[in-house]
Amino acid sequence: MRILIIEDDIGLNKSIVENLAQFGYQSDSSENFKDGEYFIGIRHYDLVLASWTLADGDGAELIRLVKQKSPRTPVIIISSKADKDNEIKALKLGADDFIKKPFDFDIFLARIEARLRLGGTNVIKIEDLTIDPDEEKITYKGQDIELKGKPFEVLTHLARHSDQIVSKEQLLDAIWEEPELVTPNVIEVAINQIRQKMDKPLNISTIETVRRRGYRFCFPKKS
Repeated sequence: MRILIIEDDIGLNKSIVENLAQFGYQSDSSENFKDGEYFIGIRHYDLVLASWTLADGDGAELIRLVKQKSPRTPVIIISSKADKDNEIKALKLGADDFIKKPFDFDIFLARIEARLRLGGTNVIKIEDLTIDPDEEKITYKGQDIELKGKPFEVLTHLARHSDQIVSKEQLLDAIWEEPELVTPNVIEVAINQIRQKMDKPLNISTIETVRRRGYRFCFPKKS
């Protein structure tokens, strides 16, 4: 499970990241609207935690961005503005919950878990191919495929963006925690593993190389 935190209180932001990590959640964090918008654009999140007020933007626009890209992704607004009007406005705009600061972390975590249970399925199903990101599991015509780790994440990201050509740089930013510390050839290695462990044995094609531009998910082949 990956969670995005957009909170300009640096101490609170760090505390949320550290506490979520203790319960096995991966998270990205931003201290401003601009960086939060960037993360929303490049990655899929199971849940977004966003401050209602930020120096360079607001929670209302963040709700719109998240729901426009992925309507099923839950958005929880956290706010020091504890008045009824703001809470009603956030919920009407599409927020799934509204939590007032300061909050008890145990209750906060329980509300996150509740929203994740209600957030809908992340399973990608295309004809006979099923990709389950939560279980890190792939099946094709009922047969389990042994593809784990980064190759699995690369395949999943490309499948979620099947109408797009995705560059190596975009894949690095979306999947690797510190993309600046790895070289782009790790993408080629991941793609090769997908083809060797999945495409070749099953006699299918899932990833198309688009010269000088990147990769595109191509299952099933368009006629």
